[in-house]
Amino acid sequence: MTDQNLKIKKDILKWVIIGLAGFAALVLVFGAGVKVGTIKARYSYRWAENYHKNFAGPQRGFFENFKRGFGDKEDFINAHGTFGSVIKIDGGVIIVKSQDNVEKTILVSDKTTIVSRRESLKTGDLKVDDQAVIIGSPNEQGQIEAKFIRVFK
Repeated sequence: MTDQNLKIKKDILKWVIIGLAGFAALVLVFGAGVKVGTIKARYSYRWAENYHKNFAGPQRGFFENFKRGFGDKEDFINAHGTFGSVIKIDGGVIIVKSQDNVEKTILVSDKTTIVSRRESLKTGDLKVDDQAVIIGSPNEQGQIEAKFIRVFK
């Protein structure tokens, strides 16, 4: 083999490796997008499925009157937190009316950090009509398990 043929083969191999690496990166990014979309869709579905349990809504469930499609990003509910006004406090369960007029059930545990300004609060310090930002994780019942709550008095 001549040096020229060897150089051409090395160049071809280099571009094949770069192409495969680029394709692998593209597949990973696409897979991450699908995973995030699936989590958001599952939370929205479970929230709607359990609406009547969480808020004493319609007996046949939320989907009975839910006739719109999932074409817009506004159709999905933010699963990992909310901002809104506290409308009910019942022990470790807080109901918050969010900016998009959706009532969300927030579960507060011993691990939840509650802060107002720079003061640490307890669940009993919260009051109806307090404005709050909640950050947490969705559960299978369409509720948010709060990890952090910031209260604006």
